[in-house]
Amino acid sequence: MDHKAAEDATDAALARAAELARGWAAGVNRRRVAPAAVAADLRARLGGPLPDRGEDPVATLDALAAGAEDGLVAAPGPRYFGFVTGGGVPAAVGADWLASVWDQNAAMYVMGPAASVAEEVAGAWAAELLGLPAGVSVGFTTGATMASFAALAAGRHSLLERAGWDAERDGLFGAPEVPVVVGEEAHVTIHAALGMLGMGRDRVTRVATDGQGRMRADALAAVLAGLDRPALVCAQAGNVNTGAFDPLPEIADLVRANGGWLHADGAFGLWAAADPARRHLVAGADRADSWTTDAHKWLNVPYDSGLVFTAHPAAHHAAMTLGAAYYVETGGGERDPYNWVAESSRRARGFAVWAAIRSLGRDGVAEMVGRTCDLARRFAAGLHGAPGIGIRVLNDVVLNQVLVRFDDPTGDAAAGDARTAAVIEAVQAEGTLWLGGSVWHGRRVMRISVSGWRTTADDVDRSVAAVLRIAGGIVSVPPRG
Repeated sequence: MDHKAAEDATDAALARAAELARGWAAGVNRRRVAPAAVAADLRARLGGPLPDRGEDPVATLDALAAGAEDGLVAAPGPRYFGFVTGGGVPAAVGADWLASVWDQNAAMYVMGPAASVAEEVAGAWAAELLGLPAGVSVGFTTGATMASFAALAAGRHSLLERAGWDAERDGLFGAPEVPVVVGEEAHVTIHAALGMLGMGRDRVTRVATDGQGRMRADALAAVLAGLDRPALVCAQAGNVNTGAFDPLPEIADLVRANGGWLHADGAFGLWAAADPARRHLVAGADRADSWTTDAHKWLNVPYDSGLVFTAHPAAHHAAMTLGAAYYVETGGGERDPYNWVAESSRRARGFAVWAAIRSLGRDGVAEMVGRTCDLARRFAAGLHGAPGIGIRVLNDVVLNQVLVRFDDPTGDAAAGDARTAAVIEAVQAEGTLWLGGSVWHGRRVMRISVSGWRTTADDVDRSVAAVLRIAGGIVSVPPRG
């Protein structure tokens, strides 16, 4: 294909992609939230034998859009509450498009100078919004799992280096043991990261939590008192079910006294620091040694966008850097992003984060976080105690998470589990909104997360009405007397 033909084909493909994208974005507010198609439908539309011959790019895009249409979830829309999912603020979506067209490899400065500097600037802006210490290191990952992987690798490096061991060079065979301490309700991604690091998903000491899922400082103190060496301690800034925060000031004191490394898992909760009305929730988080968060959650940038920060850049760099004979080091102090994450070739994620923060500004991020938290409280107020349904909100709604249960009038817990599961399934199928289910303290619960920039009070009220209407048809409690 000659240059003119390549330009024409690219122009036509981009124009059609933009047209299709505009159609999706224009209708996402009104769209049924749950997908209509099942896997068999999608396989029939998108599958088939491997094509022998190619086709026009525009025809390919049309085929993709038509085949995927009924299998798309309206997650960027205003009534998706199933996971802590943002919707992509306009500037971030546009920047993400540009990142695809520019097609910069964000591994090294020499491969994409603008990508490297955008990460550098956006990372510093994000750290400031999150109230982290000046000079923290930052890496851009796919999400919280790989961000935690990098953070815990830095912690492992630091603790073993102090014990005279080089984990990156010599591995873990024969290495001094590093105790790992987590809360009973630590997120699964922490355990996944520990597994990939060779430290074991289950080779941890679990610390008891309270009724809201917060790690108990007294229980942590007892665990650390029984250790004869520094520990790698993982705390939560925002419980995945309740939104509750571990007592970070007390935990930081205990970890400092132990000489250990404190990691704060704040996949969404760390963004509370951006809202003056909720900044108190993250008190003490700035004293951690490393932090994990997601930009595709509350910052509302497109997937995939995780962030890892550490207060110890040397340990972070040592744990993550790779290098090869053909890697080009400029020597001018420029930032090579591959030194801070477990990936070399990768997408230039920093452009979307840069665009989101610049377009929103400090005040806009604060407003978005505060507004969605207020909407979560509105959700809870609309559901709790609705007559005739036996509905309860189980958590203190301190952030953007709401846990709901539909009790059986007899008080039978198993029957309550079944009622709750039935309501969740029916709400998901109905399509007005989409919310998730979870198991919390051994009981089945409905889990509602409010974090999308498009969500309004009307969306919440419409969603509450749908839940009550659907639940009323399933679990109506007969009046007593």
